[in-house]
Amino acid sequence: MTNSTSTTASTTGGDSRRAGRREWIAFVVLLLPLLLVSMDVSVLYFALPSISRELHPSATQQLWIIDVYAFALAGLLITMGSLGDRIGRRRLLLFGAAAFGIASVTAAYATSAEMLIASRALLGVGGATLMPSTMGLVRNMFHDEKQRGQAIGIWSGAMAGGIALGSVLSGVMLEHLWWGSVFLINVPAMVLLLVLTPVLVPEFKDPAPGKFDVLSVPLSMGAVLPVVYGLKEFAADGFAPSYAASVAVGVVVGAVFVRRQMTRRSALISRELFGPGGRFGAAISLNTIAAFAMMGSAYFTTQYLQSVLGMSTMRAALWSVAPSLAVGAAAPTAYAVARKVNRAYVVAAGFVLAAAGYVLLALSGTDSLWMVLAGAAVIGSGIVTVMALVSDMGLAAAPVAKAGSAASLLETGQEFGGALGMAVLGSIGTAVYRADMPATAPATARQTLGGAVAGTDHGLTTLAREAFVHGMQYASLAGTLVLMAAAVLAAGMLRGVGAAGVPTPAGGDAQETAPEAAGEPGATPARLTEPAV
Repeated sequence: MTNSTSTTASTTGGDSRRAGRREWIAFVVLLLPLLLVSMDVSVLYFALPSISRELHPSATQQLWIIDVYAFALAGLLITMGSLGDRIGRRRLLLFGAAAFGIASVTAAYATSAEMLIASRALLGVGGATLMPSTMGLVRNMFHDEKQRGQAIGIWSGAMAGGIALGSVLSGVMLEHLWWGSVFLINVPAMVLLLVLTPVLVPEFKDPAPGKFDVLSVPLSMGAVLPVVYGLKEFAADGFAPSYAASVAVGVVVGAVFVRRQMTRRSALISRELFGPGGRFGAAISLNTIAAFAMMGSAYFTTQYLQSVLGMSTMRAALWSVAPSLAVGAAAPTAYAVARKVNRAYVVAAGFVLAAAGYVLLALSGTDSLWMVLAGAAVIGSGIVTVMALVSDMGLAAAPVAKAGSAASLLETGQEFGGALGMAVLGSIGTAVYRADMPATAPATARQTLGGAVAGTDHGLTTLAREAFVHGMQYASLAGTLVLMAAAVLAAGMLRGVGAAGVPTPAGGDAQETAPEAAGEPGATPARLTEPAV
C-alpha cells in the first residue's frame, strides 16, 4: 500500500498505517457518545417514580417514556449508518451530538409527559447517529489489525459498562437533585465532543456512494420496529395475537426491504458488505446470538436482585456493577489470545464460557447472591469476548468506505438479538412461574413476581420467589443449549479466519477521503490529512 492511499500517519513515526497518539486521543473522545448512548438505556430506572409524581403520565405514556428511545434508536440505525457513509461520519457524529445535547436539555426540563416522550424520541434519533458513526470512525482510524482489535475491545467493554453505570449514576444524582438531572449528565460530554471532534477526528466518507434510496428508509423502519416492539411485549406480557401480528408485519416488510436492497444499484445496504466468504454475515449472526444471551440473562438477574432478594433499587444497581469488573477485562484478554489462537476457537470458547455462566444461574436458589453475580460475570465475560472479536472481524471484512453501514448492521443485529433473548427466555421463565403459582392466587401475583411481592401475603411471596427462580433455572438451561449450539456454529462459520483475523479487502483503503478532498476536482481523494491542533 502506497502513501497515497494510506490513512493518517502515526504521529510517533514508524508504520504509516499504525495509529499514533492523535488517533488514540480521538478514540477516547469517541468513547464519550458511546458511554452516554448506552447509559441512556438504563438512566430512567430510578427516575420513573419522580417523573410519575411530577408529570402524572398515564400507564401507556409511562411505557412510551421508557421504550421510545430504544425504538427510535433501533429503527434508524441502518438509515444513519448509510447516511454517514454518504455525508461523512464525522459530520453525522457532530449532528448527532448536537441533537443529543438539545434533546437532553428539553427532557430535563420537560413540563408534560408528551414533551418528555418527544425528547426521548429525539434522544433516540441522536443515538442512532452516534453509534454507527463512532464504530465506523474507529474502523477508519485504526488500520493496524492489532490496534483495531484493542480499540474495538475497549469499545465493547465501554458499551457494556455504560448500561450498568447509567442506573447507578442516575440513582446517586436522584439522591441529591431533581429527576431531570439524569438527562443533564449528557450535556457537558456533548459540548466536549462538539469542540474536540473537529480538531482530533478526520473526516471519512464514501467518495462514490450513489443516490440515496429514500424509499428504503421507511421500509427499514417498518422491518425493524414492529419486530422489536412485538418481541419486547412478548417478554413483558407473554403471548398475544397482536404481538405476533406485529412481528409478522415486520418480517413481511423486512422481506420487501431485503429484496429492494438486492435489486437496486444504490441500495441503503451495500451488497459489497456480503462479499465472498460470508464473514460479515457470520459476524452479524454471531453478534445477534451474543446479544440474545446477554439480554436474556439480564432479564432475570435484575429481577432476582430486587424481587427475590428484596434489595432496594439503589442497592441492586450497585451490586449489578460488580460483574462489570470482570467483563471489562474480557475483551482485551480475548483479543490477546486471538492473536495466537485461531479466532474460530476463541469465539467458540466465548460462547462456551457464557454457557457456563448460564449453568451457574440454573444452579442458583432463592438465596444465592454470589452464585447469581458469578453467573452474570461469566456470561458477560463470554459474551463480550464474542462481541469484540466478531465486531472486529465484521468491520475488517467490510469495505472501508462502507464502515458506517457495517457498524449499523452489527448494532441492529444486537437490538434484534436483545429483544429476542428477553422474549424467548423471558417467556420460558414466565410459563414456568405461572405453572408453579396456585390457581387460587390473585391474578396480579400469578402474572408477575412483582405483583406477588407487592402483596401482604408473606407465604404467597415466598412461593412466588421460588416459582420465579424455578423459571429462571429452566430458562437458563435453554440459554445453555443455545450457546453451546452457537459455539459449534462459530467453530464452523469462522473456520477459515485464522489467528490473524480478517485482512482488509483489497483496495478498501483507497476509498477513504479527506473532507477537503472528497468530491473536489483536482484533489487526491484517497489521501487523508491530519487536522491541525
